[in-house]
Amino acid sequence: MTAATLSALLALSAGTLVSEDLAGVTAGFLVAEGRLALTPAVVAVWAGIWAGDVGLWIAGRFFRRTRRDHLVTRHPATAILTSRFLPGTRLAVYVAAGAAGVPFTTFAAWSALATAVWTPLLVGLSAIFGRAVDSVLHTYFGVAWFLLPLAVLLVWRGEAILRTAQAASSRLGRWEFWPAWLFYAPVVPWVAYLVATRGSRALFAANPGLEDGGFVGESKSGILSALPEPWVLRHALIQPGEAASRAEALRVQMSAPGWSFPIVLKPDVGQRGDGVQLVGDPEAARLYLATYTGPVVAQVYHAGPYEAGIFYYKRPGEARGRIFSLTDKQFPHVVGDGRTPLASLIRQHRRYRIQAPMFLARFSGQLARVPKAGERVLLGVTGNHAKGAIFLDGSDLVTEALTARIDEIARAVDGFFIGRFDVRYSDPGAFMAGRDLAIVELNGVSSEATHIYDPSRSLLDAYRTLYQQWRLVFEIGAANIRSGHRTQGLARLLRLSAEHVMGV
Repeated sequence: MTAATLSALLALSAGTLVSEDLAGVTAGFLVAEGRLALTPAVVAVWAGIWAGDVGLWIAGRFFRRTRRDHLVTRHPATAILTSRFLPGTRLAVYVAAGAAGVPFTTFAAWSALATAVWTPLLVGLSAIFGRAVDSVLHTYFGVAWFLLPLAVLLVWRGEAILRTAQAASSRLGRWEFWPAWLFYAPVVPWVAYLVATRGSRALFAANPGLEDGGFVGESKSGILSALPEPWVLRHALIQPGEAASRAEALRVQMSAPGWSFPIVLKPDVGQRGDGVQLVGDPEAARLYLATYTGPVVAQVYHAGPYEAGIFYYKRPGEARGRIFSLTDKQFPHVVGDGRTPLASLIRQHRRYRIQAPMFLARFSGQLARVPKAGERVLLGVTGNHAKGAIFLDGSDLVTEALTARIDEIARAVDGFFIGRFDVRYSDPGAFMAGRDLAIVELNGVSSEATHIYDPSRSLLDAYRTLYQQWRLVFEIGAANIRSGHRTQGLARLLRLSAEHVMGV
């Protein structure tokens, strides 16, 4: 194989990342002209397309996590094979496969098979009819005929392409919206260093009272049940089972004192706001329980209107703990002008257009509505950054009284030393006095001091905070080990990390 041939094959393989079909057609033309053999041309295009498919799966894993009970998780083979032959569906299906938790080995195998069927057809047919097609296109459109598809694309989807480009450029300039794998890349070596110097057991020992220290996969209901009742929102665990029995269990719970719609439903095990939904009536709750078939936490809804993330820690042996960080969470909203539809208000907003697909899907039935002048339209009600909430540094809300209250609550949870309380409150003054707070969740060692996502803070400051936070985790864990706590080690850490990231 000559250097020119190898270069052409590599170019075709790389070209699939720009346009799979165009790369396949080009390979067929080169085969028709005798410049490439059919087999290496097919293999080169197949390899590029398969690598691109895997890349979409990885993007789904890191950019957004959706519900696990999804069409692509129930019938992965059908979804992957079908989308390969239905133009316009591949991006959505393959990203959804990663986001919904289809195991890597399952996706990779079916994608390889689908591509192995598709690629020879694409390249072979282009090789057979390539010369005839090329001759017609040259006759009617001249030597630059290959620019015609680009022109059609720009006319047909020009506005959508522009919106996508704007969102991408905005995301690039706002590191708070970077994908997790990119943002955490500089943190991984630091955690690896701490594992090497403090020991992997120290990670789990930081919170010996929580499953795996609250690293990943912990039960929300289990942790909530350990909190003192006056300060935690009422909640109940709906166990897996038949849809009718789950709906009946919720109906019985709703008859208890203090329960009324709307309520919050969320998976008992979840991250980054996955599956959290505010439901307003029994029918919406029934549909939710039919969709999320695993254990679900039902929780009384606290209207706020304020929410905070309080990152707390206490070194073993110290008399009291401290508030390391307080995040003031702001809920996203747009204000109407009496002329602009809701969809345009979202797309025109410099921040919200970054997460526009999520907001547009959330308000799919209201996008054409024109809010009145001055009308405030709330775009989200959960205090989760991935769901649209804005995180600000709330250190000015920290007081001695609030610190004492959080410390009192934390010390009531046996074996808890470091993590983040997510709380709702109605009165800032009473909150700062430690009187008005309702705990939504308590997260363990893998939680963040989320004030780092304040748009006014620098990336360097965010890393400085994360480095300090992880150092505290390992210091506390090492101290607990010296006190006699015994936990899992490196094998457990690696397995949990693999399950969380790759879904294997």
